[in-house]
Amino acid sequence: MKLNQEQVLRYSRHLIMPEVGVEGQEKLMDAKVLLIGSGGLGSPNALYLSAAGVGTLGLVDFDVVDHTNLHRQVIHGTGDVGKLKVESARETIRDINPNVTVKTYNIPFRRDVALDIVKNYDIVVDGTDNFQTRYLTNDSCVFLKKPNVYASIFRFDGQATVFKPGDPESPCYRCLYPEPPPPGEVPSCAEGGVLGILPGLVGLIQATETIKLIIGKGRSLVGRLLLFNALDMSFDELKIRRNPHCPVCGDRPTITELVDYDQFCGVGRGSESADKRGIPWTKSL
Repeated sequence: MKLNQEQVLRYSRHLIMPEVGVEGQEKLMDAKVLLIGSGGLGSPNALYLSAAGVGTLGLVDFDVVDHTNLHRQVIHGTGDVGKLKVESARETIRDINPNVTVKTYNIPFRRDVALDIVKNYDIVVDGTDNFQTRYLTNDSCVFLKKPNVYASIFRFDGQATVFKPGDPESPCYRCLYPEPPPPGEVPSCAEGGVLGILPGLVGLIQATETIKLIIGKGRSLVGRLLLFNALDMSFDELKIRRNPHCPVCGDRPTITELVDYDQFCGVGRGSESADKRGIPWTKSL
């Protein structure tokens, strides 16, 4: 891939960085990243990955923009209320960087379509808002050996990590959370609220990790769970390890195909809620 004159100018601040340079920028332009969700976490990812020059972005979301989204889902504006989120996001991305190819999937991310979508991308960014889709995203990435850049948020708290199937140091989402919480135990954002700025902060951590994976530089969050508390403005870190008995990524996996995730999770849907099962949010290992 060759950079044209417009791209040399657009990405000039990347090109002068020794960690990126022409080679790194060409890797970004050749990369294909799937964003599952075009909401609070998906917005900063879409904005900054497109600005950085990621060549192909896939957007999965079947929701429409409403007024309650606008305080945090910054890829959408007031004039987008009522539009499909994937279409609103595509318009914004095209305005930011017309070099980016945007593929939209205005469908629920379910097991009958998940593998067919994920297989076409290099990296998956999990911006989902319910446990069924998180487990489905995890299992799809493990089966297809795709890196899964994960995050979740709730009120003032967020967390992020990278699951990288095939890396002996990397757990998967099921290693971290073997079982979903009982339905209704974790309140949704509609029930508990979320600081509008929080998904921007946490989503940009995801975007940073995604770019590092693409250009092959730096130390990733593989094997580390980064915890953020906005009230304290504090970051903490937990070491997380692969479970050799994990039913999906373990030494002898017992789950070898996608399952009924509604049944597995008891159908209880959250909304942009952080996983808080047993995680000591303010204590580092």
